[in-house]
Amino acid sequence: MTEQQPYELVRRYPHFELRRYPDFAVAEVTVTADFDRAGNAAFRHLFNYISGNNAAREKLAMTAPVLQEQAPQKLAMTAPVLQSGPLPGTGGPAEFTVAFVLPAGVTAETAPVPTDPKVRVRAVPGSLAAVLGFSGRGSAHAFEKRNNGLQAALTLAGLTPVGPPRFARFDPPFKPWFLRHNELVQDVREPAPGDAARGA
Repeated sequence: MTEQQPYELVRRYPHFELRRYPDFAVAEVTVTADFDRAGNAAFRHLFNYISGNNAAREKLAMTAPVLQEQAPQKLAMTAPVLQSGPLPGTGGPAEFTVAFVLPAGVTAETAPVPTDPKVRVRAVPGSLAAVLGFSGRGSAHAFEKRNNGLQAALTLAGLTPVGPPRFARFDPPFKPWFLRHNELVQDVREPAPGDAARGA
């Protein structure tokens, strides 16, 4: 069974869960592609890395989910699945960062060094995040629809989004679409002491 990224459930809301994720590390690749094709474009590089295409020739366990987010916009002269700005629809290619979460206990310092220059290993600090799970296709349209709903639910709950949302896919593409599990993950600001979020 595929290892799952660990988290602590903080609170259940009507439309999402509030979770606390510990620090973790990712192997990531940035690709230019349509939202729906970005995962496939990055997958081979990442899968080869965890299969031993690294300086230590070390194999790493596959961990779920695979994270995807729009890469930050370049200024004057860049995130796993870690979307700055609105979610692009089907209007054409954009830069996306696709990430494999590395197994628990593997840090950016202890992870094998990639031999593929497209692959980067990065430490991701722990965070408080709102998570909305759904089944079906992980298409741009599906994520955009869920993201709109999640952002509205966060406002009602008195929670403030921080940074771009991450799109988490848990199943391989060959799994029937109606059995696939996906999640939309949005980091939120830590509530101030004594400031209880609304909407239990």
